[in-house]
Amino acid sequence: MLDRLVAAIDRHSERPGSGTAVPRLSLASVDEPVEPAHILYEPMICFVAAGTKRTTAGELVRVARPGEMLLTTIDLPVTADLEQVPYRSASLHLDGEPLTELLVELDETVRTAPSATSAQAAAPMPPELADAVARWVELLDTPDDIRPLAGRIESEILYRLLRSSLGPVLRQWSLADSTATRVREVARWIRARYAEPLSIDEIAAVAHMSAAGLHRHFKAATGMSPLRYQKHLRLQEARRRLVAGDATAAQIAQAVGYVSATQFNREYRTAYGLPPVQDAARLRARLTRASPAPTGS
Repeated sequence: MLDRLVAAIDRHSERPGSGTAVPRLSLASVDEPVEPAHILYEPMICFVAAGTKRTTAGELVRVARPGEMLLTTIDLPVTADLEQVPYRSASLHLDGEPLTELLVELDETVRTAPSATSAQAAAPMPPELADAVARWVELLDTPDDIRPLAGRIESEILYRLLRSSLGPVLRQWSLADSTATRVREVARWIRARYAEPLSIDEIAAVAHMSAAGLHRHFKAATGMSPLRYQKHLRLQEARRRLVAGDATAAQIAQAVGYVSATQFNREYRTAYGLPPVQDAARLRARLTRASPAPTGS
């Protein structure tokens, strides 16, 4: 079954991490070793058909091997490292509405998971789920079938995910007022205000939690504190702007929320191994050589 999924991905993944004509489906295909990528994952499930991917978010580390799936339930800045290539994967970008509708249909909305749920989880992909994912990707072979069948196959994938070991985490993700949902919403709130000065008390008020409770649940989910999460978002955005070359390092530091250029340079070098300008030059040179990088898939 994995060979079938790999073949379908190979037929359609012209660009690394490319989106497709099938809604919420993206594909990744990387053949040569590449440097670890610092990227922002959005809620999604990555089905690994070949190769091995390790993701690191703060103290949270997950590894997904062939025949395994990696679930991410919140916006999460990670370091993605392809430990084994060739790498092939298909990703389903989560939409809460289809999942909630399915849970209502199954009368399973009352089931809950532990409150301190990690934002990432890896698990084996059952054969019947691998078959559904392969058929979902194969819709790209027959574009006329995408509109009538894509949603139905996606519903089947979600159903089989709910029956897998990832089911409890998905149920918790879909509940309107679960701890996992509040952590996800506060993460989005921080993301929207990453350049602003924020205090832990202010963030806790948004989450309707005590400061201690927020810190505990947020770190359990993301592997980092809320303020460290904000710092990762700032540094990733700074790196993106530096590579684009639209402004100086000092201007970018200020734009992403740093008051001290010295602090920015120090934290940037700690995160990426080089001072901002040198790192950006290296990345631009790498992009010029058209080397693919690990993606969100």
